[in-house]
Amino acid sequence: MPFFAYKGRNGSGELMTGVLEAADAGACADQLFGSGVTPVEITPASGKGAGINVHRLWERLTQKPVTSMDVQLFSRQMYTLLKSGVPLMRGLAGLQESAINKSFAKVIKDLRESLDAGRELSAAMKRHPECFSNFYLSMVRVGEMTGRLEEVFLRLFDHLEFDRDMRQRVKSALRYPSFVVTAMLVAIVVVNVLVIPQFEHVFASLNAELPLMTRVLIATSRFSITYWPALLGAAIAAAMIFRGWIGTPAGRLSWDRRKLRLPIAGKILHKGTMARFARSFSLAIRSGVPIVQGLTVVSQTVDNAYLSFKVEQMRDGVERGESILRTASGTGIFTPLVLQMVAVGEESGSLDELMDEIAQMYEREVDYQLKTLSSQIEPILISFLAVVVLILALGIFLPMWDLGQAALHHSK
Repeated sequence: MPFFAYKGRNGSGELMTGVLEAADAGACADQLFGSGVTPVEITPASGKGAGINVHRLWERLTQKPVTSMDVQLFSRQMYTLLKSGVPLMRGLAGLQESAINKSFAKVIKDLRESLDAGRELSAAMKRHPECFSNFYLSMVRVGEMTGRLEEVFLRLFDHLEFDRDMRQRVKSALRYPSFVVTAMLVAIVVVNVLVIPQFEHVFASLNAELPLMTRVLIATSRFSITYWPALLGAAIAAAMIFRGWIGTPAGRLSWDRRKLRLPIAGKILHKGTMARFARSFSLAIRSGVPIVQGLTVVSQTVDNAYLSFKVEQMRDGVERGESILRTASGTGIFTPLVLQMVAVGEESGSLDELMDEIAQMYEREVDYQLKTLSSQIEPILISFLAVVVLILALGIFLPMWDLGQAALHHSK
């Protein structure tokens, strides 16, 4: 963190000067107010402080960033400490000293300083959006309001564990198909750039008429070798345009809706996101959050703009006085079985338990589809590979076969 030189006056009116390390000038002022000093002037430190700043910058570059595992472990530790009756400031001090990740230790230090300056824990966490999501902050705020902060931290731990496990399983399932597709693309580039030009010289020396497929391959190879800078530039420009498009609200909404329609991955993305929604909604209801506020908070955890938009539609319907079942039916993103479970939960007053069961049902379906993902993708990969091999065989070996047949007839 940067250093700030300050001038201020204490309770006796005496002028105080010094240098403090803080996230920004506001945090520096909070530290001074907390220590009984009223700041008069706060400026970024120069000279020696700037030299220290360079050292701090190097430390920040070499230290590993805060991961979801750090936040998950922090949630579990906070639950244990608060349940045991340990005061919050004392517990944070112990967590800061025992933190393995130095970057997260600095985050905990800033939380302590913010609490010491009179801020709430949720407000202190809001200063670190790279560590704590909007859903995490909202749940902590609910825990502060209801006095059930330790329970909220336990449920946040379970939520983060589920989310991390889901992401790891998706990555594991996609690792093999990604490797195969990458290898196939590399092989196509090598054949197109290195192999086909060599065969072109052989075919040219024989002065024979080539089949259509061979002429197409040779033309494609010539075009790739001649205009590869333009092709590379076009690919980079297309990637930048696509990234800018999905960066807009309308573009992201359209892209996220299309992702859900992908042949195999779309179902996994849909069910995985809905499992996260059901788990988060159950957690919000159990923590005492009102339905409307809970849907608002949960919509921020859904990492798909289209499904998040549908959840917001549910919230708007509930605000108008409609039942959850009616609003859920109107979104079109829930199966009839899930809607039946929502109806039972709403009627019996145990919506949190039913939403938890819905989450478990979605998780089981996602788990099964992830286990069979490789077997579902393999036929598509094999078919694509067969088509590529067939094209290369027809384009390269067919003329060689014709030339061999012609040479055989000529010798007779």
